[in-house]
Amino acid sequence: MKVASILKTKGTRVETARPDTSLYTVVWDLKLKGIGALVVSEDGATILGLISERDIVRGLAEHGPKLLGLPVSQLMTSSVVTCTPEDSITAVMAQMTRHRVRHLPVVESGRLCGMVSIGDVVKHRLDELEMEANILREILITSH
Repeated sequence: MKVASILKTKGTRVETARPDTSLYTVVWDLKLKGIGALVVSEDGATILGLISERDIVRGLAEHGPKLLGLPVSQLMTSSVVTCTPEDSITAVMAQMTRHRVRHLPVVESGRLCGMVSIGDVVKHRLDELEMEANILREILITSH
């Protein structure tokens, strides 16, 4: 299975923030939308960085309460690990584990076209395993 199958189910909408957005606004966006990360982008298509809950916690430890007034560009992760719609789910799982990240922007032809989280990947894999178990159960039942 490929990343494209996850995007087909969840959609391709990606929540973004401009680099000059305050972290206060980012924190509220994450809370209200129930998500763990935003892609930092000027135009919604080019990735400048990624801001996640993990980045915010680290920033809070370093800057204290004044963190909320800082622009997202000061705290974002600039070297963003990405994937493509054609990458396999297994490869994405390995990439997330290797780089210790929970969100991967999906890029096609240099443009942002989706986002997958560790939750999306695990859900997709569990659905696959359930389908495989059902098929094996049916084979067993029909062979007896």
